[in-house]
Amino acid sequence: QLQLVESGGGLVQPGGSLRLSCAASGFTLDSYAIGWFRQAPGKAREGVSCISSSDDSTYDADSVKGRVTISRDNARNTVYLEMYGLKPEDTAVYNCAAGDDGGRPCISPFEYTYWGQGTQVTVSS
Repeated sequence: QLQLVESGGGLVQPGGSLRLSCAASGFTLDSYAIGWFRQAPGKAREGVSCISSSDDSTYDADSVKGRVTISRDNARNTVYLEMYGLKPEDTAVYNCAAGDDGGRPCISPFEYTYWGQGTQVTVSS
């Protein structure tokens, strides 16, 4: 069964850090572009960060730029999203997704094929 499973969410105080994990089973992540998305209640889903399949180039949304790092661990078949300096407006359900970017930068338009179930991140004092 092909699936992605996110973990690492939780409750954190403003200014804190979290590391989200996106683990794959049934396929290998290193041949896919991986994106992290988030959706807060009443808001549209937002792309947070992505890493390309060909050269691991990354792209971060302006809303999180300088506060996140996306990375791969191919040995663990896992992609991570490290988040720093968390703010209350970062509160959302975070999903990872995998797709074929055709060797182009992950910011290029393409369809994400596999999605995880999401992990809740709550930033509050």
